[in-house]
Amino acid sequence: MAPAICLGVTKPFQQVIDVSSGDPHRAGMAPMSFVRQVLAVCLYPELLTEKSLPLDARQRAQKLMGACSGGSVGSYSLTSCGIPCIQKSVAEFIMRRDGGVSSNPEDIIFSSGSQKTMVLHLLASGEGETQTGVLTPRPCPHTLPPLLDEAGVTLVPYQLMEDRGWTVDLDELHQALKTARGRCEPRAIYISNPGNPTGDVASKSCSHQFLVLNNVYQDSVYGQEKEFISYKRVLFEMDKEYSETVELVSFHSISSACMGEAGLRGGYMEVINMDPAVNKYLRSMQDSSSPPVLPQLALEIMVNPPTPGQPSYKMYSQGKSKKSIIMGVYLSERACEFLNDLPGVNCQPGMGGVFLYPCLHLPPQMIEEAKMLGVEADVLYCQKLLEEEGICLGAGCENGHEDPNYHISPIQEPLVHLILFLIKFDIYFIFYFLVR
Repeated sequence: MAPAICLGVTKPFQQVIDVSSGDPHRAGMAPMSFVRQVLAVCLYPELLTEKSLPLDARQRAQKLMGACSGGSVGSYSLTSCGIPCIQKSVAEFIMRRDGGVSSNPEDIIFSSGSQKTMVLHLLASGEGETQTGVLTPRPCPHTLPPLLDEAGVTLVPYQLMEDRGWTVDLDELHQALKTARGRCEPRAIYISNPGNPTGDVASKSCSHQFLVLNNVYQDSVYGQEKEFISYKRVLFEMDKEYSETVELVSFHSISSACMGEAGLRGGYMEVINMDPAVNKYLRSMQDSSSPPVLPQLALEIMVNPPTPGQPSYKMYSQGKSKKSIIMGVYLSERACEFLNDLPGVNCQPGMGGVFLYPCLHLPPQMIEEAKMLGVEADVLYCQKLLEEEGICLGAGCENGHEDPNYHISPIQEPLVHLILFLIKFDIYFIFYFLVR
């Protein structure tokens, strides 16, 4: 929460509650102690003798510093793609996750949070009817359309089915492809699993349809009878016609739900079945600036956390479990139940990730007012909620949602805080007033 800005106009609130941020720590989520302890020692090696820090944290830091060139986090990465032993750790994590499906450390490329930009620039080619098109779900992350535009590729939208829990419909995909013909050349499909901002979790039956994958919330799946299914695993279970030819790029990062270290700007991508020449070009894009070292160390901790028997295991596992309970109980149950009880609001339950995507049934007079003002009705709703109650939400149109319904797109962690705030101060009427 941030202090309200005073411009001489009296407001009925003292603070602005920002529910639109995708930053877990900014929303109040505490960092994982083990992560910060290890990084602290790496940054200040004198702490290696600090007995107040757990032994396994100091040992891990010593090991990670030994993997750095010159034994210091102040050195460049040994290669343009990252530190080799951390690439190996990530590959081993992927193999454990996928039940033994092979992963080559050389297919792991680290970056400072700009993986999608790199891949999109790699895909970009042609003009007009030959320009690269990317099948993109609607709604989608609000940052994706500008990235596509900047890279010079065409966004080809396909609508997710809200009434079916935001699932993908094959007929909708086929129609999107048909519509795109003559306008561009579709060459890739983008998917976020778990969904951003919808909170859906893809089923195994549809996993083989996608090529460009955002899996940053894979450790945050909590819906009943739901599990994270790796698209790579499904691909490798298919016939060689597909498993050895389909090109796949998968993203993960330390901004994920349980670690939440968004400010460190660290992530990796795994590239599968990429043409050797293209793979070489992709790696060459990193040559001018090797990826930052500190985020790589945090990535290694994320994929290789404390194990049973180690001093930090209990605290680390309890912290991760607590975050899972918060996300599962509050997002999937309490938050969704609360929203569905509000007049003029309905919401599909969250199954994974950190988002809920409530649907608004706005009154005709608000829709007409929005038309007169030249804005989308859900934008006007969010503006009114901010101006009148100091609650900052994201509008559904920012996520590219193109259907007759209106939506708001809050992030989960601050949504929990918002709900507790609403319950505590009994301001249920806020929503009623705006949708009446």
